[in-house]
Amino acid sequence: MDAFTEKLTLITRNFPAPIRELGVSLIDEKCYVKLIEQLDFSDIECLKLALSKGLGIGIVIGGSIVKVPQIALILRTQDSAGLSISSYVLETLSYLITLFYSYRSSFPFSTYGENLFLGVQNTIVSLLIILHGDAPNPSRRTGNLGILTGFFVASISALYSMSLENLGYLQLATLPLSLFSKIPQITANYKAKSTGQLSAFAVLSQIIGCAVRVYTTSTEVGDPVVQAGFGLALFLNVILGIQMMSYWGNIPPATKKKVAVEKKKVAPAEVELLDETLSQDYFLSNGRQRRSKPMQRVDHAEGSSRKWERKVD
Repeated sequence: MDAFTEKLTLITRNFPAPIRELGVSLIDEKCYVKLIEQLDFSDIECLKLALSKGLGIGIVIGGSIVKVPQIALILRTQDSAGLSISSYVLETLSYLITLFYSYRSSFPFSTYGENLFLGVQNTIVSLLIILHGDAPNPSRRTGNLGILTGFFVASISALYSMSLENLGYLQLATLPLSLFSKIPQITANYKAKSTGQLSAFAVLSQIIGCAVRVYTTSTEVGDPVVQAGFGLALFLNVILGIQMMSYWGNIPPATKKKVAVEKKKVAPAEVELLDETLSQDYFLSNGRQRRSKPMQRVDHAEGSSRKWERKVD
């Protein structure tokens, strides 16, 4: 085994400079030498750091697609029933605050990078909720889209120009924001006894992501506010996950009503069948047939049931 390790270290010690620089930038010089060049896994702190970096990078990559199924579901069904617009707006604001605070605090990108992708995807979902919502007036829907877009643009501009001290205060505010962002969705699910168009993949991914983030922030960042935010988000996402399992397959009332209305619109009108043997007086008295020329009795072949027809000039 020692001979094999020695041969392997000859390879790891001679990695190209770009690979070595990337490894050092992720887990620092000391841990890179121990774990990669010497293949020495006895240093627990270096192992924890390497594990945290690996999980963090995985969360960032996963965060770039976590809300894509939710977006696809809304676009496919043209329906946003069961999704709370207030939940998504507050959640997006929380992502943006964490993104700018972590960036200005010079935290490693692997500890907060998913907030960038989640913020973009949540913005799209929020706009789709309005676009495919139940607002009866199209002009009102367009107005709401414009207001929400302006709100997001103004929020990004304000956060970008804000000092680190003020961002720190806002980071504290992400704790109640996380709470208030999930409560409307949890409440809506409970009232409807359904999770509507909420994506199971998105909920499960957020549970896993928050659990990993609790670990990575404690290992690499050490900021109790950020860690508490992820802990609270994990708790609330677990509640959503429990609701997802409890209400699986249930159709929300709004969707049931919509389907019933559509069925009523496309239902064929009942056609009353008329007996061909009815007399001319019947049609005249009921006003069901208008004639420019009077109908005349015509003799037909024996056995025929028709007694009346229009005479052709």
